[in-house]
Amino acid sequence: MRFDAAIDYPADTGRVAQMLADPDFVRRKIEASGAASTAVEVTSADDGGFTVLTRRAMPTDKIPNALRSFVGASIDVRFVEVWQPADPDGRRTGTFTMDVAGAPAGATGTTALEPDGEAGARIGYDGDAKVNVPFLGASVERAVVEAVQNVLDAERRAGVQWLTER
Repeated sequence: MRFDAAIDYPADTGRVAQMLADPDFVRRKIEASGAASTAVEVTSADDGGFTVLTRRAMPTDKIPNALRSFVGASIDVRFVEVWQPADPDGRRTGTFTMDVAGAPAGATGTTALEPDGEAGARIGYDGDAKVNVPFLGASVERAVVEAVQNVLDAERRAGVQWLTER
């Protein structure tokens, strides 16, 4: 199932990129998403790019009951974002991969961080959610897309608060 989503921030792309690469912010946004436990690894490249790897135990109360019986009370989600160095105008592109441990589900796609207006930035996510479960795949894919949107909403709230505090 195809999806696209965006997060708008009241800061320029440089500040937003710094925030995205800050392990403290990454922990905060994961906690805001409702994760029960987290692991964070941020790796910076010499060229200005960076990679963010997170693992989070997410509650399964929002997924269809038929699938919940297979995965239990929580699922282990591994999320990797690879951001390229900034262009001269501050724009960055990247990729993301999400895998659910022990389940035939995940998502992949591209990201873009770009200027939005005079003092803002927008992160766009464009991807595909896939669930390989006969008869339940489409309903679970819809639940995955909804969960991704909820996580992005929580990330935006955490990001706006982070930027306001700094």
